[in-house]
Amino acid sequence: MEARDKQVLRSLRLELGAEVLVEGLVLQYLYQEGVLTENHVQEIKAQATGLRKTMLLLDILPSRGPKAFDAFLDSLQEFPWVREKLEKAREEAIVELPAEILTVNFFLLLWMYGLLGYIDHPIDHQD
Repeated sequence: MEARDKQVLRSLRLELGAEVLVEGLVLQYLYQEGVLTENHVQEIKAQATGLRKTMLLLDILPSRGPKAFDAFLDSLQEFPWVREKLEKAREEAIVELPAEILTVNFFLLLWMYGLLGYIDHPIDHQD
């Protein structure tokens, strides 16, 4: 699953827990599509409440491959308002880049504009 999709599931976790009942079509569709194994389905069904079932599904989905998020969207036929919310959040999601990447990009830009030499070696560039 893409980082952006993981971020969307994480950001809407509590809302999904409150609005989605996973035991019906959701679980069966995800099993049919190979996103969930039979063991996953059994483990989810064994949870005591609907909220715990949904939370466990949300814990499992990110590790179930690149098609897991789209299959989850497709499984939400009974919950079109939830699907719309997820799709909107997905479009708006901006994955935060790790700080190391931002730092490297910053210094790369400085180097490209010829400024890095003055920063790295201030003594070498005296007039």
